[in-house]
Amino acid sequence: MIQGKVLVTGATGDTGGATVEELLSRGHRVRALAHRQDERSKRLQERGVEVVFGDLLDFGEMRAALRGVQRAYFCYPIRPGIVQATAQFAQAAKEATVDGIVNMSQISAREDAKSHAATDHWLAERVFDWSGVTVAHIRPTYFAEWLLYLAPMIRAGLLHVPFGTGRHAPIVAEDQARVIVGILEDPAPHRGKIYPLYGPVEFTYQEIAQVLSRVLGKDVEYKQVSFETMLQMMASGTETPPAGHSAKALYGEFEQPQERRTGDSFLIQHLRQVAIDHQNGLFAGTNDLVEKIGGRPPMTLEEFITKHHKAFE
Repeated sequence: MIQGKVLVTGATGDTGGATVEELLSRGHRVRALAHRQDERSKRLQERGVEVVFGDLLDFGEMRAALRGVQRAYFCYPIRPGIVQATAQFAQAAKEATVDGIVNMSQISAREDAKSHAATDHWLAERVFDWSGVTVAHIRPTYFAEWLLYLAPMIRAGLLHVPFGTGRHAPIVAEDQARVIVGILEDPAPHRGKIYPLYGPVEFTYQEIAQVLSRVLGKDVEYKQVSFETMLQMMASGTETPPAGHSAKALYGEFEQPQERRTGDSFLIQHLRQVAIDHQNGLFAGTNDLVEKIGGRPPMTLEEFITKHHKAFE
């Protein structure tokens, strides 16, 4: 059981926010790390969450954030610096005698990945392992929430993406949250483990378009396009993803006009490479870990689309 506080980083994002909700629902005390005071952090405070402000790359701020914490969820965004942030977080956790951490990695994390972010995630896993703290690593496949990033396209009846015949079983943030909290409630048996996480059913993107069409009751046209074409389509859209959703920040990457991009951003370089990884089968698979650790079967794609139908209509 968790007697003390749990620190949740990325608490205003998809998995972080869902983890906060799951912890609160189980009666745990939560400290949330946020970058700034805004509507999202204010909502956390209104829920009774202790909100602290800081940067994962600031060692002093991480020491302060982890002081008095028993367990933690570490989630770093797709941007440079995760290896440094991990080293600082692990050291601060040791000083605070934190006895359990869940680290958000990614399914494509490996030492020879072409994506800089995927390689960095693999290195960050090793840093946590070397540190001696009790850590479990989760490696989810593509989030179902990725469809919310594409919501403007889907509202127009299109799903034009560069993923070919690759398959994956989309997993929702709240299912990951139940796994995260399940581990945090009893971290010792999970020490050093790497858990790939999946939704219940694999799909190609053509099949996802068929599910969208069926559930939404409208035609959603699938087309295989180049990555650059998808970027151009997203940048030229007049609509934006659902307000308040963390996808909005990612979508902002695609809104930059071509003439302003002298080269790929860290995020876009990552997405280009994982599109290839997806085609090569790295995101494929299913297992029963969500049910075994999280307590119930994962949400289906149909259930997710139904839950968020207003975003797609």
